[in-house]
Parts: sequence; C-alpha cells; structure tokens
Amino acid sequence: MATVSSFLQLHPADSVVLARITATSGTQWTPAPPADVVVARERIDMGHKMAIRPIAPGETIYKFGQPMGFATQAIQAGDWVHSHNVDMTELTRDYEFCSSVIELPRPKEIRTFQGYRRTDGRAATRNYVAIVSTVNCSATSSKYIVDAFDKEVLKEFPNVDGVIALTHKGGCSFEYGGPDHIQLTRTLAGYARHPNIGAYIILGLGCETGQASFLADNHNLIQLGNAVETSHRPLILNIQEVGGVAKTVQRGIAALKELLPDANRVQRVPIPVSELILGTNCGGSDGYSGVSANPALGVASDLLVSQGGTSILAEIPEIYGGEHLLTRRAVRREVGEKLVERIRWWEDYAAKFGATIDNNPSVGNKAGGLTTIFEKSLGAIAKAGAAPLTAVYEYGEQVTEKGFVIMDTPGNDPASVTGIVAGGAHVVVFTTGRGSCYGSKPAPTIKVTTNTVTFDRMRDDMDLNAGTILDGEKTVEEVGKEIFECIVSVASGEKTKSEAQGIGDHEFFPWTPGPVF
Repeated sequence: MATVSSFLQLHPADSVVLARITATSGTQWTPAPPADVVVARERIDMGHKMAIRPIAPGETIYKFGQPMGFATQAIQAGDWVHSHNVDMTELTRDYEFCSSVIELPRPKEIRTFQGYRRTDGRAATRNYVAIVSTVNCSATSSKYIVDAFDKEVLKEFPNVDGVIALTHKGGCSFEYGGPDHIQLTRTLAGYARHPNIGAYIILGLGCETGQASFLADNHNLIQLGNAVETSHRPLILNIQEVGGVAKTVQRGIAALKELLPDANRVQRVPIPVSELILGTNCGGSDGYSGVSANPALGVASDLLVSQGGTSILAEIPEIYGGEHLLTRRAVRREVGEKLVERIRWWEDYAAKFGATIDNNPSVGNKAGGLTTIFEKSLGAIAKAGAAPLTAVYEYGEQVTEKGFVIMDTPGNDPASVTGIVAGGAHVVVFTTGRGSCYGSKPAPTIKVTTNTVTFDRMRDDMDLNAGTILDGEKTVEEVGKEIFECIVSVASGEKTKSEAQGIGDHEFFPWTPGPVF
C-alpha cells in the first residue's frame, strides 16, 4: 500500500491542510503537483490544521475552498491554525436561489427493504408500544408502567421491539396554545402517530397546560390496530382522575397488556426503499467530519433520494455560514428563502440571550480540530449530498415532500434527533468523530465514526468506520455505499450497536425555545 501523507489538502484554494495523524514539529508536506515543501513549525494534532502559506492579520482563511474564519495575527507557513489565531467576524454570503439544481442519476436497480406495512398503508422499520407522557409530572408513572414489561414478559410478543415511555421535562408553565405548547404537542403527536409505534396510550397528570385532550383532538390521534376496522381514539389516563399514581400504574399496565397481542400481529414484508425517510445528524464532530463520514453519508443520502426516498438534514445552527451553498440547490425560490428566514431566526434567538451562533462548536469539537462555526457548517452540510432541496420544515413537522429536505432543529443532539423522528424518520444515521454514544427509539440510530482511532476505541458503539477513507483504504463513494446498504439492513430489522445495548429510552428530548413561567 502506498504511504499516506501526514496532511491532506481538501481544495486547491485552501490556506490550510488537515493533519491525518498527529504531526510533530519538522513534519513535511509536499503539495501536488510538487512545489515548495511546507514544514510544520510546531506539533499539529490529529484533525487540526496547518497553514501552507503566510496569512496576514485580518486575511480570510479558506478550507473546503470556502471561508472558515479570519486570522487575528500573522500566521506563517507551517503554523498551527486554530482558536488562538483565528476568529469569526460577520461574513457576507451571496444568496443565490435555484442556481445549482441537478438531477441525480437514476438507479440501476429498484431496491426494497423488509418492513412492516401498517393498516393505513404506511411503512415501518420497528414495532414499539409506547406511553406518551404529556408532562414531567406523569414521567415517573410512565416509567413504573414500562418496568412491568421486561424481556421475560415480552418473550410472548416476539414481533414487538419493546415498550417505551416517552417522558420529558416539560408540558406545563407555558402559554396555552402558544408557540411552545404547539411545538411540544406537534412533537408528541409525531411520536404517537409514528409508523414505528404499533400501539400507545397517553398519560397525563390532569391539570397541566399541555392537556392530553388538546394533544389528541388537535392532531386527530387514533389507535390504528392491526385488525380490520379497529381504529379508535387512544386511551387517555390522567393521574388526578384515575385516583393517584398506584391506580394509574395498574390501569396503564392493564391497558398495555390488552394492546400487546394486537401489536404483535405483524410480519415483515418487502417494501420499496422509496418509502423510507432518513434522518441525518452529527455530534461529537471533529476536523475529519467534513472529510470522511459526512461526505460519505452525503453519498448514501443521494442514493436513497435517487430511489425516490427522503433524507432530512437538520441542525440549522450547524449549517450557519454555509447555507448559501444550500439555497442554490432549492427547487423553488420560496424554499431557499425559508431556509434564510430560519437562519435569521437563530441569529435573533441567540442575540436575545447575549450570545452568538459561533458559541456552537463545543469544547470537544475544538479539541478535535474545529475552530469556527463556519468551518463546522461547511463539513456538516456534506451530509446533504448533492440532491436538490425540495422543502424546509419547522421542528417536528411532518415531512411529506420526497427528496432532500431540511428541518429546523437545534444543534443539541437529543433535541435534534427527537425533532427528526417526530417528523417521521424511520432510521437515523449519526456521524461522530469524538465518539457519541447516542441511540434512539422508536427509530434506530446508525453511528458512523470519522476516524479509525475512535472506531477501534469504541467498537461496541460504532456501526461503521469512515476512517478507512483517511487511511487510504476506501473512497468516499465506497463508504457511502456501505452506509446505504447498512440503512437498508437496519430498516429490515438488523440491530444497531446502540439497540444491542438498549440505548434510547432516555434520549427523547422535545425542544421548546420559549420561556418557562
């Protein structure tokens, strides 16, 4: 095998190169075609950047061929480039609309997966029974009910993946019918009607602002069932009406015992991949995220979209500074304008708290080599592949458009994925460089690591290793195809690493941005 260089240049216009491995002072980088050799003047950690030419104070620094920050001091060729000598100032973006819309190649083969066909015609990849808790006050009761259905009990129902309690910390102390109430209700309803939920009950306290009846009535929630003409309004239990926690737990256990036999009456059947909705997310990102795992996920996303499926890009604060590259892909001007409107909302939201969106790169992100939100965003949008942008959705809104879409979620991983799944995602692919342990229910999460070091250290948690791209063993396209095949396999019932460890019961985290009164 050919020797792999210690550094990687991502674009001919770049001011920096990326360290594939930790490079000591004196490590050389030779451009291609050969020109003057650049020698590292100091240690450059794995995933971090080295300047390849002199950069003057105030000068724009380029990575991926795009601006990622501005020099705060003179930088010499061979210097480490990071937070100590780079800052983010206001960046002017040219918002073109619909100027880079391409048609993806048609697939050579129409693919299917082995999924569940619900009685309303929708496809599912998992089959859970759930308790939808309207307020934190009913969270403990929900957990007590779930605890009655351990693995031994569920052996009688082999087609049920589990019983889950969708509990959270909110549900009250906001304006009735206000934005936070509507958003929380939309999220809870998205889970209740999710195709991966085969049956559910709604559990509340009784006096909360987020009333169970408001949830059921405003979203026309029904219990589908697997027999002919079994659809009906879901059971609602309010602790205050039932007579306290103990009586509510007993009623809840009895109700789920009645639901389980019907929920178990499902079998996997071939379903076109075109019916899949994929959620994409990244967390614990590093300097390699935009080079290996995210571009490979972009390939997988395009493969799914070319099959007629849907792929969701989320985390609006983490595409900040790169959104102009996405407005060009909008199929209609109003789609691109909605994305810009959401960016402006986040700028205003951050300003209300005296913050800026550049606070987003976390301590771990920066330790992994990411310096500014512009740099992080340029790598994050690689998850979106090259497909046209067909729609932009609010948090937890039901995704109905086919193709590549964007959902407005925060960068916080559990909150982001909760919104994506509420929107209907059947499967989530989560890229990570530092090593996230995230998992979700009822939609399984596939984790793809950006580098081999993290993959080897966390093999029990990582499903796929995109570090083989950096190692020179595979191309981005090859790893992208691996991710696509993994999506199909997981949609067909193959367990992810997080599912094998039972992760996902505590990651439900509905996001509400407003004040608590």
